[in-house]
Parts: sequence; C-alpha cells; structure tokens
Amino acid sequence: MSVKTSKVGSNEVIIVGTAHISKKSQDEVRETILEKKPDIIGVELDKGRYDNIIDKDAWKNKDIYKIIREGKSHMFLASVLLSNFQKRLGEELGTTPGAEMLEAIELAGESSELALLDRDINITFKRAWKNMSWKEKLKILYSILFSFLEEGEEINEEMIEKIKEEDMLTSMLEELSEEIPNVKGTLIDERDAYIAGKIKETLRGKEDKRMVAVVGAGHMKGIVSNLDKDVKIDDLESITKGRSYLKVIMWAVPLVFISLLVWGFYAHGSEVTVTMLKRWFLINGTLSAIGALLALGHPISAIVSFIVAPFTSLNPTIAAGWFAGLSEAYLRRPKVKDFEDLSDIKSTWDLWRNKITRTLLVVAFANLGSTIGTLIALPYLASLI
Repeated sequence: MSVKTSKVGSNEVIIVGTAHISKKSQDEVRETILEKKPDIIGVELDKGRYDNIIDKDAWKNKDIYKIIREGKSHMFLASVLLSNFQKRLGEELGTTPGAEMLEAIELAGESSELALLDRDINITFKRAWKNMSWKEKLKILYSILFSFLEEGEEINEEMIEKIKEEDMLTSMLEELSEEIPNVKGTLIDERDAYIAGKIKETLRGKEDKRMVAVVGAGHMKGIVSNLDKDVKIDDLESITKGRSYLKVIMWAVPLVFISLLVWGFYAHGSEVTVTMLKRWFLINGTLSAIGALLALGHPISAIVSFIVAPFTSLNPTIAAGWFAGLSEAYLRRPKVKDFEDLSDIKSTWDLWRNKITRTLLVVAFANLGSTIGTLIALPYLASLI
C-alpha cells in the first residue's frame, strides 16, 4: 500500500492506494482511518457498485425480464463474468473482492461522511464502447466470454503475488488498453480526472477538513496530478451521440429489402416476389432459431425466434433475441437459487447450466443468428432477380 497526502484549499486529502483483492490492503485501510480520524472517507465506487457491496443479495433482486427488455443483457452478462473472475482471485488470496472498500464504508459509520468518488461504470463502458472500432469490440467480447472462463486455467502463484502488489482492476484495464489503445483515455485517464474532480467537489465549501480517499493503487498518480487542474465532471459524465454507421446500416436493411421486392416484381412478376419472401423468412428465421438452440434454449423459444426474426430484421428498434429471451425466461423461470449461483460460475459450461445466463445466451445467439441470416438472405434475394 502507498499513501500520498495533498492539499485542496485548507483541506487535507490522504490518498490510500490499495489492491482490490488483498487482505493486507484491508488491514492497512483500517489502520490509516483509525489513525487519521478523517471527517470524510471517500471510496473508489459508484452508486451501483456500492449497492452491490452493501447488499449481498443484490443478484436475487435482479429482474431478468427488465434486463432483456431494456437491451442490457450483454452488460449484465459481462458484469457477472467480471465479478466471478474477481471472486476466484479472492478465494486464492483468502479475502473478498472489495473488502478494503467495505472496511472503509463500515468505518465511516456515523462519525465520518462517506463519499462515492468513481464514475458510473455504465457511463465508463458506454464511452469506451463508443471509441472502439468493430475489430476492437469483437476482441473485447471474445476476451470477456472465453479468456476469463477458460476451463482448466489455474491462478498461479506469480499472478497472486502480482495482484497483491497492484490494483487488480486497474491492472486489467491497463492490459486491456494495451490491446485496445483507443479506450485507455476512457478507462484510466478519465477516471483519474473524475475521481480527482469528485474529491474537490466533496470538499467544496469546507475548510480545515481531513479526507481519506481509498482508491486503487494504479490511480494514485493520475488523481494527484489532476487535483491541481480544473476538472469538469459534467463533461466526463456525458455521452455524446455521434454518427452511428451501425444504425445507418440497420435502417438500410428494410430499404434494400423493399427495393429488391419491387425490383423482382417488375422484372419477373409476382411468382418471384413470393419466392423471395419465402426465402427471406426461411433463411432469417432458421438461423435465428439455430442460434437459440445452440444456447440450449427451449424449443418454443427457438420457434419464437424463427417467427419473429424475419420481422425484427426489418425494424432496428427491436431484436429477435429479446422475444426469444423473454420466452425462455417465461418457460424456464429462474429460481432464487439460479441468482445465488451466479456467483459460482467458473467455467464456460456453467453459463449454459445456469438459467439466468442461459437466457442471456439465448438473447445473444438468437440475435447473432438473425444478423447472419440477414447478411446471407439479402445477397441471395438479389441473385434471384
């Protein structure tokens, strides 16, 4: 652990750098807070992660129907996988992920003000996602789905020792930024500035106060350097809407489809048009249904995806996977145990055995099948003219 002391006006800021999975960090956070007796304790958490740390049964309160309807299934699945990776490391080290943050929260109690310093993780990921190329997006999705859950992969002693000395999350983000340079500023640099801005915002209007900020060790240097700068938090929380080529392509699909039908009708008559419609439904629906079945979805969920995929492919505002996922969640209703078992997912196969994650896979695979079906069907329809 390292400690750095800075000044914000007449206020003293003691920044404690920790490793997020380390018993030693937990002990040192406690010692520092008890020794310094701060007026304010800040932690590197946003509201969502704070609630998850405080509420041990947070998984049980998730509404799978709402997650699917709001199109957040991929974010929820990624959150589950990352949480379980942290848990595995914590088990090797004999501690709980985020234990040092929980220690700081509990010590704040009624004697100190508690401040949440980190940016909403959803905003961070959305800003990072916006800066990624398609190649980079595919790379990160592959890493999340397979690298973290590679069966037979052991957490060796070298990895454990490294984690003891470093902030695990920051270390992971730094490795990610090396693979995907476009997001380093979002994942690391922006958060350093944001945390520094939140520290100053928390201390604004206060005098002669002492604050202990518990953050990942990898953030310390960036936070300290930003304490002397004018950080605009609102700018770091905004998500600008640039031109989305994906949306252009998605809206182009129905236009191309209708154009092909009209062209086929005028060139060859109604018989070819009917054939084109049949092939569109067959190709798109079949591949979407195959996707649902590959996720081990219920046969009825596959039938639902077969029926809706040809229609949803022509409407960018809805997706076949949503309907297939809602059907799966209704037919194989998750139980409390399924939510409890989310924290025990350790292998790729566990994703298919748990009803929650299997439902999310049905969503993803049905959508993927429908997308592939569209890419195959349009050129094929053009060949019939």
